[in-house]
Amino acid sequence: MMDVRQLNKRFGDVHAVRDLTFQVKKGEVFGFLGPNGAGKTTTMRIVTCYIPASSGTISVGGHDTVEHSLDVRKKIGYLPENNPLYNDMMVTEYLKFAGELRGMQGDKLSSRIDEMVQVCGLAKMTGREIGKLSKGYRQRVGLAQAMLHDPDLLILDEPTSGLDPNQIIEIRELIKKIGREKTVIYCSHILSEVSATCTRILIINNGSPVATGTAEELTSQMGSGNQYVLRVRGSGPDIEAKLQGVAGVSSVSASQDNEWASVRVACEGNEDIGESLFRCVVDNRWSLAELKRERASLEEVFTQLTRG
Repeated sequence: MMDVRQLNKRFGDVHAVRDLTFQVKKGEVFGFLGPNGAGKTTTMRIVTCYIPASSGTISVGGHDTVEHSLDVRKKIGYLPENNPLYNDMMVTEYLKFAGELRGMQGDKLSSRIDEMVQVCGLAKMTGREIGKLSKGYRQRVGLAQAMLHDPDLLILDEPTSGLDPNQIIEIRELIKKIGREKTVIYCSHILSEVSATCTRILIINNGSPVATGTAEELTSQMGSGNQYVLRVRGSGPDIEAKLQGVAGVSSVSASQDNEWASVRVACEGNEDIGESLFRCVVDNRWSLAELKRERASLEEVFTQLTRG
């Protein structure tokens, strides 16, 4: 659906995007994740033909963004971070205006407006001024505008920014629903939203790609992502010493709570040593209350990859 190759963007001495290469497959919800200032919005502005790249190529649906800019724009729906709406317009009035700007008219435009009103949950808001809507409903209007011309690719830049928890859940579910029909690029620095919504994730930092994969793949790739937590009856120091001797263990730490020790075991790589740990507990005749495997959270992965 979209192919980005060796993309670079400079603003004077600032190298905002550096040799960025990635692909977005048709029908996926693709998470574009990075800290503030990482280059997410700049990249999307290049993709949407809003600003030119310094070097590199982008194709959307087989069309180059430089040679076939108008064809690319027809294939893209874009909801920027700062949702540009006309506050004095009614919802349907604004959608009609947005559709006419794209050359839509007549029954086709009316039909698409009705469809987007239903899809985005705006049926009770059509006669209201946009300026009097809540932030959540304003985002829905922005989504309706972005999808009005039935684009192949939908780009959402921080779509839940500034929303309350209930509004975030509503917009998240709406994006999942849209993702069943469209290819979606979801740009954000909010890890929980990306993890809950996206089928695949690209993390960038300082304009460069640092990791890509599903949320599960990203957490399993991290060396610190494979740990075990045990709760064992016995002396913490003794338990630490014995568990340290288990093959595949890189470190052990224990804290004592009366007669029970809470133990955290870090493993080498992604080796599964649960059975070996259990055998050590049995061999030493310790009472075991808990043994579970933990992986690094996406937040921990993100911090490791974007620190500094």
